[in-house]
Amino acid sequence: MLMDELILIVHVLVSLLLVGLILIQHGKGADAGAAALGGGGGGGGASSSLFGSQGSASFLSRSSAVLAAIFFTTSLTLAYFSGKTDNADGVIQSVTSVPTETVKTVPADLPELP
Repeated sequence: MLMDELILIVHVLVSLLLVGLILIQHGKGADAGAAALGGGGGGGGASSSLFGSQGSASFLSRSSAVLAAIFFTTSLTLAYFSGKTDNADGVIQSVTSVPTETVKTVPADLPELP
């Protein structure tokens, strides 16, 4: 059980990181819009960003690809572990055993049916 819980925690964390990373990325048309609005150098202030003019896009896209690969791996691993159960083979076998005795006498306070 510990392995399942650890993989599930990693899966949730990676999914949250992946959503956050995708939300902070620029769309492909974002640079064209900045240039059309008088960005001057073709990228506005992007050349003075932390990663350079194209460095942030490649860093963010590579990070997204790595997180996506981890997400798919944890998804497949969780699916594999969920299929491996050591419980009963089906629903019928998991139900507690029902007594096989049948009541053949009518209780005293009930009338007998015709």
